[in-house]
Amino acid sequence: MLSRRAFLTRAAAVGATAWARSAPTSVKAAQPATAVRFEMPAGACDCHTHVFGDPARFPFVPTRVYTPEPASVDEMRHLHRALHVDRVVIVQPSVYGTDNACTIDALRQLGSRARGVAVVDGQTSSAVLDDLQKAGVRGIRINLETAGISDPSAAAERLRGAFAIAQPWRWHVQVNTRLPVIEALHGELSRAPVTIVIDHFGGAQAAAGVAQAGFKALSDLVRSGRAYVKISGAYRSSTQAPDYADAAPLAEALIAANPRRVIWGTDWPHPDSAPVTGRAATDVSPLLQIDDGRVLNQLAIWAPDAALRRRILVDNPAELYGF
Repeated sequence: MLSRRAFLTRAAAVGATAWARSAPTSVKAAQPATAVRFEMPAGACDCHTHVFGDPARFPFVPTRVYTPEPASVDEMRHLHRALHVDRVVIVQPSVYGTDNACTIDALRQLGSRARGVAVVDGQTSSAVLDDLQKAGVRGIRINLETAGISDPSAAAERLRGAFAIAQPWRWHVQVNTRLPVIEALHGELSRAPVTIVIDHFGGAQAAAGVAQAGFKALSDLVRSGRAYVKISGAYRSSTQAPDYADAAPLAEALIAANPRRVIWGTDWPHPDSAPVTGRAATDVSPLLQIDDGRVLNQLAIWAPDAALRRRILVDNPAELYGF
């Protein structure tokens, strides 16, 4: 006879498989194959997603470094029903440049349960910024990593421009970069006149552990309350698929530094922006097939206490994004 624990585990696995099979046959973006094995709190938020629409309606910029497959709002809804996630933050991907039309369209479809992070520049008008605010945008993103910007001087210049735009709107500035840049810009980030949000573990690599250069600078920013960090896209920090369990020391260290400055996200639909020999930027780059249910279950290891998970999944996003 099966124990109650074994029965529940088997039932969850069967349910997840059935859920994955119920997805539309046209779906290419990843859907969970593993059920979430802890109770998700009401109001849980996925703080890092993207939407890729029909290129005929939402064209990519010619300067993009990759071309993703489509990933729709309906597919995102399917993902979040499976993960028991109620709220979402849609981040403008680099392939659209400063044309936020696809992201705004997604926000309007999702309504009050969604917030956005836009990409803008010094040429973006006040009228456009006002439209972004009304649509649910609460921050702007500086994607230094995808743009290949690792020079601290160039990065600092981009940051200062973003601060000037974000400050009047009380938006945060979200930064996608790597640890050496964070370390070089520690002072600049500490003195920022706006809230800072750091993407994807700050680019830390699990194999290098918490002693790797720059991780202390990231931890200090989190500890001081000067920055939030997203424990998101663990597959970007680890090569140990499918659980990416070796990212645990990084997540645990950041949570220990300041649980009030940690948020979680899937990075769905997992675009592959890495350069591949022989693949042009205009060639379609298949979306990565990450089992988000399996990766989300790691959160129960990173944050074993239910109240702590609620802080990361519900309270922190509500404060940062204004849900």
